[in-house]
Amino acid sequence: MLAKMPPWIRVKGVDEKVLSTMKEKLDTFNLHTVCESATCPNVGSCFKRGTATFMILGDTCTRNCGFCSVKHGTPASPDPDEPRRVAEAARELNLHHVVITSVTRDDLKDGGASAFADTVRWINQLLPDATTDLLIPDLHGLKKNVATVAEARPDILAHNLETVPRLYPLARKQADYRKSLSVLKMVKEINPEMHTKSGIMVGLGETFNEVLEVLEDLRGVDCDFLTIGQYLKPAAENIAVHEFIHPEMFERFKDVGEEMGFRYVASAPFVRSSFHAEEALQHIKS
Repeated sequence: MLAKMPPWIRVKGVDEKVLSTMKEKLDTFNLHTVCESATCPNVGSCFKRGTATFMILGDTCTRNCGFCSVKHGTPASPDPDEPRRVAEAARELNLHHVVITSVTRDDLKDGGASAFADTVRWINQLLPDATTDLLIPDLHGLKKNVATVAEARPDILAHNLETVPRLYPLARKQADYRKSLSVLKMVKEINPEMHTKSGIMVGLGETFNEVLEVLEDLRGVDCDFLTIGQYLKPAAENIAVHEFIHPEMFERFKDVGEEMGFRYVASAPFVRSSFHAEEALQHIKS
C-alpha cells in the first residue's frame, strides 16, 4: 500500500458554493452526472466552468467494476423523458459541447443505445450549434446497437478500454477487452468520418509495454482521440492504486500516442475522458 499521494496528485480546494449552485441547477432537471456519481477529482474545476458530464439511464449500473464507485444493482426502467431534460439542462447551462455518458445497462436489449440517440436528437433540436460527445458502454457488442447511436451523428463517439487486457479480471471482470475494442471498430465501419475516442487509466499495475500494445490496438481500429489518466481509488471498496505515475511518464505516453497517429492525445494525472473534452475538436480544427 502506498504511504501517501505525491504532490502532483493533490486536488486544489473545491469551492463548495460552486458545487452547491451547480447541483441545484441539475436537480431542477432531475438529472445525474458522472462527476458526482463516480467521485471525479475534476468535479470542482468542471462545475466552476459551468460544465458537467450528464449520466443518463439512471444512476445504478448492472456491472460492478473494481475501479468505479457508481452504485450497482437492479436499475429502474429508463425514463423516456430524460433525453429532453438533458437537452434543456444543457441549454440552461449554455453549453457549447455536451458530454453524455451512462451506467451500463445489460438489462436492456439495446444496452441503452436508443436513449443515447434520442438525447443527441433533442440536443440538436434545442442547441443546434452545440457539439455532442458520447461515452457509451459496450452495448452488448452488437453492431446494430452501435449503429443506433452512430446514426444520430454525435460529433464524438467514445468507448473506454479503461486498462490493459491482463488487468480486466481485476478492474473490469464483467467486460471483455476484444468486445470493447470491436465497438470502436464498428463505429468506423458504420461511419468512417465519425470521430472516435477511447481512454485508459494507469497506475493499476500495467507495464509500459502493455500500455503501448493497447495504443497500437486502438490505432488498429483507427481511433482518433486518446485520453490517459491516473487511476485514483474513489471509495474504500474499490481496488487499490498500485502506483502513482510521474507526470514525465504521462508526457512520454502523449509523445508516443502522437507518433502513432492519434489526432489528439490528452495525457496527465487528472485527465479523464470527459475533462475539457471539447479541446479535441478544437485541436483538429486549428
